[in-house]
Amino acid sequence: MPTVSLVIVAQDEERTIGQVIDAAKSLVDEIIVVDSGSTDRTKEIALEKGATVQHQDWLGFAKQKNFAIELAKSDWVLSLDADEILSAKLVAEIEALLQSPSLDQFDGYKIPRILYIGDQAVSRGGFYPDAQLRLFKRGKGKFGDRLVHEAIKMTGPVTMLTNPMHHYAYKTVEDFAIAMDKYAKLSAQEYFNRGNYGLRASLLSELIKPRLTFLYRYFLRGGILEGALGYKLTAIYSDYVRKKIVYLRQLANSNQNGNGKDNEQS
Repeated sequence: MPTVSLVIVAQDEERTIGQVIDAAKSLVDEIIVVDSGSTDRTKEIALEKGATVQHQDWLGFAKQKNFAIELAKSDWVLSLDADEILSAKLVAEIEALLQSPSLDQFDGYKIPRILYIGDQAVSRGGFYPDAQLRLFKRGKGKFGDRLVHEAIKMTGPVTMLTNPMHHYAYKTVEDFAIAMDKYAKLSAQEYFNRGNYGLRASLLSELIKPRLTFLYRYFLRGGILEGALGYKLTAIYSDYVRKKIVYLRQLANSNQNGNGKDNEQS
């Protein structure tokens, strides 16, 4: 049977890391947690659960996860965030897959992901299936070097599993809003670094894209069916789209102003 390494990057994740490890433990042959400086019981809990814990100062989302992947020694890698808990049905599905001759037909497997705000699942409004590539052959994938929304880049074929994992990302709606603001700044910096903004940073985009996002996610993707929570999350996500544009335009304007000053001095 193929061997599997569970790799997790973490900082101050005592709320969920024990459950993440427990849920996946029956599938894996080694557990590696790369900690970037936890001040809570994250490291102690991981050690109690049988993990090897290694410290690494924060390198950025993609580089930190790639550092963890490079420590893996098994045939396959299961790379989870410290708030992603495999469902019992997903564990059974992966167990069957690992014992099946069809395993090697694909080099990577995406897993659908259910978002939770506190203990409330959000399955509509564009938040599901949110499939993430989490199980892959060692040496066949690594995270692309992005500041935010990092994803594994594969050299071979990929498919998606049926059963979900649970994503306990945010304790409250306010936590979600704070994270979206952080991600908006990182996303703006990503586009700015590429030099790929133009229309993306325009006032027209700021006027149109957030409104279209709200209409699409709230009505067409069923956010309205999530009640008051669905409205709040859709509004925050739409504002995240607006903030990405605003932050990008601010970066572009600052760059132009800086260049202008340099030209005057020269």
